[in-house]
Amino acid sequence: MKGRLACLLVLNLLCMTATVVPLAHADTGNSGWRNVGVDPATWLEGPDPEETPMKDTYQGNAIVEIEVSYVPAHFTSRAYGVIVIELFEAWAPITTENMITNVEDGIYDGIFFHRVIDDFVIQGGDPSCSTVGFYPVTNPQCGNGGTGDTIPLERNPNLSHVDGAIGMARGQDPDSADAQWYIAETEAHNLDPENRDDEGYATFGIVRDGMSHVRGIALTPTSDDPTGEEDIQNPASSAGRPSYEAEIISVRMVGVSDPDGTVRFGDGLEDDTTSWLSTLGDAFAVIGLSLGAVLLLAFAGFLVFYVGRIDAPLGLDSASSAPVYDAVLIDDPPPK
Repeated sequence: MKGRLACLLVLNLLCMTATVVPLAHADTGNSGWRNVGVDPATWLEGPDPEETPMKDTYQGNAIVEIEVSYVPAHFTSRAYGVIVIELFEAWAPITTENMITNVEDGIYDGIFFHRVIDDFVIQGGDPSCSTVGFYPVTNPQCGNGGTGDTIPLERNPNLSHVDGAIGMARGQDPDSADAQWYIAETEAHNLDPENRDDEGYATFGIVRDGMSHVRGIALTPTSDDPTGEEDIQNPASSAGRPSYEAEIISVRMVGVSDPDGTVRFGDGLEDDTTSWLSTLGDAFAVIGLSLGAVLLLAFAGFLVFYVGRIDAPLGLDSASSAPVYDAVLIDDPPPK
């Protein structure tokens, strides 16, 4: 019995060893973009500034890049560009987390802006807005789609519909925002919660670069405004579908705002020390796991060797006392 117990113990130890070591190397799930500092000095084409807290950039805020393609007007070539957006994570944590999750899931890649109103907003973010064959033949669900996961209306006194603000589209229920978002092509404070009776709309970021592309998309000819002329507008425009596909080629997280240079440069000595200690700690962790595995195996061998010897059948002539068997298999009476 002791031998069988020893074998089971050895197998258990081996299983523990095989389980612990791989877990030590498990992926942390960090995408890495938060370790990339984006220099605000590279942002050259922002919106018209307004004296609100959104005017300034803040260290560590997530930065999103939207690669777009659109036709600015009839008889013009297709334009390409990138819109850079800063997300105000401290002021709108739920909404920004929702946006970041959707971006990392890739649901916005390859869709298009399905609602464009000049001098107001350009709206996209519906994952069902994809072409069927060729534009303008599209998925009939376009404009009503999402992920199915809604978030509550998130309001913060620092956030408003300044020029270039990005906000969440929603239905009649204030807490029905899902995946669709819009970018204000000009200030739109009539959408701010304090200026409405329906609780308004939530903003959560602002364009930092590429605002000319937002304005270019806003001017593209649409079903409501087919001329595409800035001076000729349909005052009743409410759901203009672009005449030419205004494509969202890709949306990706590229880094964090880094006006202080903390992420890009940091404090050299401190960062080097931290990095050195981190590397040393990782090395000791690996060594510790390996040493632990070796000790477990050694202990297992010890048990097999010594416990196995105790359990080995004894010869009758070498036993100091009569052996005790698990079952009597002989007819002779036991010795007295």
